[in-house]
Formats: sequence, structure tokens, C-alpha cells
Amino acid sequence: MNSSQKGEGNNDLSSPFRGTVGMLFLVPTPIGNLKDITLRAIEVLKDVDLILAEDTRTSSHLLNHYQITRPLSPYHQHNEHKILQHLVVQLSEGKKIALMTDAGTPSISDPAFLLVRECIKAGVKVECLPGATAFVPALVNSGIPTNRFCFEGFLPIKKGRQTLLKKLSEEERTMIFYESPVRLVKTLEEFMGYFGEDRLCCVSRELTKMFEENKRGSLKEVSTYFKEKTVKGEIVIVVAGKVQ
Repeated sequence: MNSSQKGEGNNDLSSPFRGTVGMLFLVPTPIGNLKDITLRAIEVLKDVDLILAEDTRTSSHLLNHYQITRPLSPYHQHNEHKILQHLVVQLSEGKKIALMTDAGTPSISDPAFLLVRECIKAGVKVECLPGATAFVPALVNSGIPTNRFCFEGFLPIKKGRQTLLKKLSEEERTMIFYESPVRLVKTLEEFMGYFGEDRLCCVSRELTKMFEENKRGSLKEVSTYFKEKTVKGEIVIVVAGKVQ
């Protein structure tokens, strides 16, 4: 994109840039299959002044695949507070910055919220592109009602975990959780204690990848199944709500 296209008065809605002020783009990235990125996301990543990535090594694989050569800088939970105001200043001065995570949509169990909030306070434009988020395909293919649901992300490992599970035991909406492979079986066993052994669930792992698996059944059936195998990959657990 040349300088005239980025200039003031540009009303081309097909362009990722509109006007001369800075803008933060939240760019979803594939959760597995590299083909799941959108054409618009590629366009934005090729045109911004800077790309922020949760893990630059992981993101470089995607960027190299699509021949994207923009400057790359780390942005994660360990440095976001330190560099937050510096980024807002850059954006306020007219920089176009894209924020991407290792996989999925920024701010969904990944860093982004703090930067978005500060940009809004500073009057910086923020635009989130539509794209991949692991819990959506997991919910849709679970066979569990999708009309009303709550996304809980990763449960607290210690403090507040039991209190939250007790509260969720009365939840009537479908519930969605993220979990690590090493804690999957323990979490399913806890769910049985709070939700009952017969509560329907679906565990999805390695979504969009070669070894994608969706195991459906009661909490007891699914827990027994995963006890007998080595679990790898990203995990999404969908659990039916309480029936009144």
C-alpha cells in the first residue's frame, strides 16, 4: 500500500487503514491449520508498522509462511504492564499496530484486554478482525445446546476453584472450559463431583489439526476414556448445563 492510500481522506472500506490516526488491530490467528487465517488478516499484517506477538518464535512460523516481513515485537503477560504506555504513545502518534497471539483471538484467554482498555481511554481506534477461536468449533460440534452458553476459560488452579465449581453446579447454560492435557482427567473427575457422573460433555483436542479428536458422552465415560491414554494438544471441554 503506497503513502497516498494511507493518507487523509482515504474512504476505501476495503483497506485496513482509514485516515491518518493510529489504530490497533486485533488479529486472530489459526488454532492449528495455517489455512484458517483470513485474507483480511494477511492484508493487515502485511501493512501495519509493527506486529505484537505473544511468542515471536511461534508467530514467525505463520508470518514466514505468508511472507509477512513487518517488524515483530513480543507482547505477553510478563511484559505487557511494562510496555503498555509506550505502545499507547506510539499509537497516539499515528502508528498502526497489529496484536496477535500464538493461536486464536487476542483477549480470549490471552493478553490484549489491558492494551485495548488503554487505547480506548486514549482515543485510539481499535478494530478486532473476525477469525479463529477454539471454543466456537468445540461448542458447535459438541452436540450440546448452543443457544445459551457461558465461557469460563481456564479455571483457577487453586484459590477460588472450588467456590467457582460450586457456583457452576447450578448453571443452566452450556459451559465451556479450556484445560491443559496434564490436568484434563483431574478436572473431569472434579466435574463429576460437582455436576454428576451422567452430565453430558464433549472434550475436543487438537482442533483443526491432523489428529483432531472430539470425545462425547457422560462425564464418567469421557473421564474413563482419557484415563487410558496419553493426552496431548490444546483442550476444550464443553459441559451441558443443569436441567431443572
